[in-house]
Amino acid sequence: MNHFRFTAAALAAGLSAFAGSSLACSSCGCSLGSEWADNAYSTNRGLRLDLRYDFVDQNQLRYGSHRVRLGSLSFPNDDEIQLGTLTRFYTLSADYAFNGDWGLSVQAPYLRRDHQTIGEGDTETSTSATRGIGDVRVIGRYQGFFADRSWGLQLGLKLPTGKTDEHFRSGPAGEDGEIIDRGLQSGTGTTDLIAGVYHYAALSRDWDQFQQLQIKQALNQHQDFRPSTQLIGNAGLRYLGFGALVPQIQLNARIEGRETGAQADYANSGSQVLNLSPGLAATLGSRLSLAAFVQLPVYQHYTGYQLAPHYLSSVNLGYRF
Repeated sequence: MNHFRFTAAALAAGLSAFAGSSLACSSCGCSLGSEWADNAYSTNRGLRLDLRYDFVDQNQLRYGSHRVRLGSLSFPNDDEIQLGTLTRFYTLSADYAFNGDWGLSVQAPYLRRDHQTIGEGDTETSTSATRGIGDVRVIGRYQGFFADRSWGLQLGLKLPTGKTDEHFRSGPAGEDGEIIDRGLQSGTGTTDLIAGVYHYAALSRDWDQFQQLQIKQALNQHQDFRPSTQLIGNAGLRYLGFGALVPQIQLNARIEGRETGAQADYANSGSQVLNLSPGLAATLGSRLSLAAFVQLPVYQHYTGYQLAPHYLSSVNLGYRF
């Protein structure tokens, strides 16, 4: 019985920081929640810092549910044909639990994004290299509905801290001084509402599970651009019988609407993606923890021509003070 109480407390605090991280790189397809993976959470008052690395190589062009072979396309083309986007996210998170019920989390992403595309009517490749701080997220939580804190709510904002005016650096678009697509900028320029709900359950002495749902909705537009609404759902199962090593698996679903506005790529936005994500967490002493996951696409459907990854990988290092 003591084990079940420990598991409940660990899960509740772990999920509390969930909302910001799973949305931090969702524009590129990543919807993983790495905090739940950690086996060292506590509902006690205190500060926790996390550093997360996400690798997203969008190197396959898709239309609908099918892959598009570049050899089947002719150039110049009536559509922009994207060749590849490689993004590396480095996200620093600070989570403070005021008590067992209330907490606040702040996530600040830094991204490095390299993009190649052949513009509409072009035959040569244009490239961009984006570097900088992305949009910061501030998310509060409350999980005091029940004594075991098995249910929680999150509510917060994505702030317009990332740049929105990066230009192409080479190729025809670079020579013309064109701004890269708004969906590829460091930030959206908008303030977005983030809201979520989560639930956990201890299934047995060695097994536990969670479910979580969250939505991101822009509250305004910026320079004729409003980013798509995103709905993310996650479910996970993990095994605690190995002690410090905790194998686990997640299902990560993301539904994304259309961008809108004169600067939006309405025809090539919107998607439904389901990923299967095996992972492993390790407790490295009383304060330090490490978790690693790989996300494997199970189902992908994209509106228009969009780039997609063959896989995504994430590593999260956490330290509790």
